[in-house]
Amino acid sequence: MSTDNDSVVTLSEINYCYGKQQALESLSLTIPHGKLCGFIGPDGVGKSTLLSLISGARALQTGQLHVLGEDLSQSRQRKHLYRRLAYMPQGLGKNLYPTLSVEENLSFFAQLFGIDGKQRRRRVSRLLKATRLWEFRDRPSAKLSGGMKQKLGLCCALIHEPELLILDEPTTGVDPLSRRQFWQLITDIRQQNPDMSVLVATAYMDEAEGFDWLATMSAGKLLAAGSPDELLQQTATSTLEKAYIKLLGAGSNQGFDNTARLPIKETSIAIEAQDLSMQFGDFTAVDKASFRIKKGEIFGFLGSNGCGKTTTMKMLTGLLTASAGKAWLFDQPIENNPLETRKRVGYMAQSFSLYGELTVYQNLKLHAQLFDIPKNSIEDRIDVVAEQFDLQRLFRQLPTQLPVGERQRLSLAVAMIHQPEILILDEPTSGVDPVARDNFWQILLKLSRDHGVTIFISTHFMNEAERCDRISLMHAGKVLITDTPEAITKSRNSDSLEDAFVNYLEEASDSQRAEQSMEDSPELQHNEKLKLSHGFSIKRLLSISHRETLELIRDPVRLVMALVGSVILMFVLGYGINMDVDEIDFAVLDRDQTSTSRDYILSLSGSRYFNEKTPLTSYEQVDDALKAGEISLAIEIPSGFARDMQRGENVSIGAWIDGAMPMRAETAQGYIQGMHIDWLQKQQQQLSSQSTKPATVDIASRYRYNPDVKSLPAMVPAVIPLLLMLFPSILTSLSVVREKELGSITNFYVTPTRKSEFFIGKQLPYVVLAMANFLILVAQALFIFNVELTGSFLAFSLATFLYVLCATALGLIMSAFLNSQIAALFGTALATILPASQFSGMITPVTSLEGFAKVIGEIYPTTYYMIVSRGVFSKALSFNELQVMLVGLSIAAILFIAIGISLVRKQEQ
Repeated sequence: MSTDNDSVVTLSEINYCYGKQQALESLSLTIPHGKLCGFIGPDGVGKSTLLSLISGARALQTGQLHVLGEDLSQSRQRKHLYRRLAYMPQGLGKNLYPTLSVEENLSFFAQLFGIDGKQRRRRVSRLLKATRLWEFRDRPSAKLSGGMKQKLGLCCALIHEPELLILDEPTTGVDPLSRRQFWQLITDIRQQNPDMSVLVATAYMDEAEGFDWLATMSAGKLLAAGSPDELLQQTATSTLEKAYIKLLGAGSNQGFDNTARLPIKETSIAIEAQDLSMQFGDFTAVDKASFRIKKGEIFGFLGSNGCGKTTTMKMLTGLLTASAGKAWLFDQPIENNPLETRKRVGYMAQSFSLYGELTVYQNLKLHAQLFDIPKNSIEDRIDVVAEQFDLQRLFRQLPTQLPVGERQRLSLAVAMIHQPEILILDEPTSGVDPVARDNFWQILLKLSRDHGVTIFISTHFMNEAERCDRISLMHAGKVLITDTPEAITKSRNSDSLEDAFVNYLEEASDSQRAEQSMEDSPELQHNEKLKLSHGFSIKRLLSISHRETLELIRDPVRLVMALVGSVILMFVLGYGINMDVDEIDFAVLDRDQTSTSRDYILSLSGSRYFNEKTPLTSYEQVDDALKAGEISLAIEIPSGFARDMQRGENVSIGAWIDGAMPMRAETAQGYIQGMHIDWLQKQQQQLSSQSTKPATVDIASRYRYNPDVKSLPAMVPAVIPLLLMLFPSILTSLSVVREKELGSITNFYVTPTRKSEFFIGKQLPYVVLAMANFLILVAQALFIFNVELTGSFLAFSLATFLYVLCATALGLIMSAFLNSQIAALFGTALATILPASQFSGMITPVTSLEGFAKVIGEIYPTTYYMIVSRGVFSKALSFNELQVMLVGLSIAAILFIAIGISLVRKQEQ
């Protein structure tokens, strides 16, 4: 279906809800084709939801949506659309893989779109050189600055030359110089490809002024749409920010009293840093930073991404210990900062760091308790900050349910709960809309001017920096200048603080070439016709497996868990689950004290099953020894024992057994009875005066497969199936859920990757890893536990391959229902350990189970693999004898994979 030349997106009566919360309501809109179109509005009005719907990453609920002429409610048409658009979700590097290098990230995206061979290498090289990322091609994306992450994310989006580019707040959290470079890239792209349509959500009004078309949203509804000039005319305002505020019906931000405080004596210093430095290995994050902040001052901290602002703040709060230099809070050195001094400081981290499982009220109460606020004052203090930051109506909500602006207010309230004299705020308004930012700054100004709180704040917004009393500019760990905003602007003869800031950064980094035209660099778009693969692609599947393997190798925690975890548990379970009952500690209360009673005692102590302790003399000693656990068995021989035996009278011997462990107690009872009968038979033979003995019939018992009836030969083959089900399933489940948490799962939603390619591609590395674990476990069994393998190793290996296919598929099935790594870890562990240990014949035979437990045991793959494992180790079963089990495992593997693929979601619900 071809698109209308006048529109790129058409929405009709779109509604979308998150539970009971309405995100979009009856939204109808036509977005023009070939334009740079922007969406502006407060936090939580539905901008991100709308863009994710347009990209196909999120499933429609109600309404009609056509993108590039394709109906997104139709699965077949969505598949056609994936090759025609690109989507960058909100957040720095949200669509990137942290452990992959710059070049590996870009190459992987090319493979997802079926670009292979020489064409892929040419495009990767051209894009990296055009964006000046070529010299960083081997650096992991996690170690890039915010601006570089966004440029790399843009390259990944452009790798297949999309017709529609969707960017969700691409410059949030990015410094002004990097923002300029990013938008220069967009300008150059549009010049080289005028037909490309670009949709952008932004929190920056200066960016929105350069757009061709704008839509303003509020409460999930459209307020107005048109060019920036049309919006200005419609609202009769002079600037876009004023038009935006008027459309929202919000108050103007012109009422700020930004008058500086009266001059404070130089000795009144709240924070001081002198040659403060921080090194991480060979990397210098902060290099001899020096500044002084007066009490009650609002001190701004500006700088490029990754320049050391956060590190400096963490050193001042005591979260990091400086490598060199000195710092003071209230004239107290940081290095011996007492708790009383720390209680006078409030810190708000750059990323949201409160407890998502606790409500707003519970977070406030918890932090009030952590700062030792008197119990009778906690409720009053919570009421004060709740009113101050307008949080009363949010008390019962979880922080994760709140828009960014409200979460930031909560974080500031928590930082203020103990009434600190210093506030250290690390980019507190990043990602917050202009109205929420203004409200936030009203609070900060009131705290500073009315309550004398010293505020040390970092920001990328120049209009916020202009509200500070003084600011420091930082680059590459060095403080470039500290002065008032006006003085810094004047020092560079600039028209604005932003121009002065960029000028300082360019001079410090010698990066004036960053503003040069892209004419000196390779073109971002090229007239070479791309060859994109269609249909199921083995190469795409293998590229997913290759990426997963790289991430696994570079993640030491997961790698150690995968390789060492099963080995450790093999030792724990192999030796820990021991059903052998021997060396039973016993003591004797011998009231007869004859040679016959001593002979009876020797019949016990001479066995390997019993270990004799000091004789007892009374019932009290019997009771005390059993209570203390010193013995498990007490034998009482009555007085007259030998005499009554000789007379042939009935004699009772007392056996007191510790029944705290029933299985061990029952086994001990059996041993005693056996020893007792054997001793009596010998005594009768000695006392018998008959010359001829009657014929006797003995039952000679012989144990096959485990002649010594030891636990290890039984347990080790049973532990292997348990471990090969547990670890592979957990690892595969975590691999998908981790992508959900990081946000990179969006790449699967908006690329041509098929569900089967994603599922099997994710599965393969962990199948290989599980087979390696299998060999290690078998080696443990043979050489450490000395359990002999007597059957077909070929059949065992094939059964293991089929079994780990089931295990890894089960992990991926679990990931379809879980959204956090903690839930994936515990949920998958329970779903595997319980049936594998209780219903699969590990301890109790499946034939002895009843009801639903028996049904699980008969269909669960561990049951079949348990028979194979024990049969190969103990029963010398051959390949032919195991064919039925192999067929059962094959059917289970096919079913598990089919179910897993069917449960994979190609859109977020």
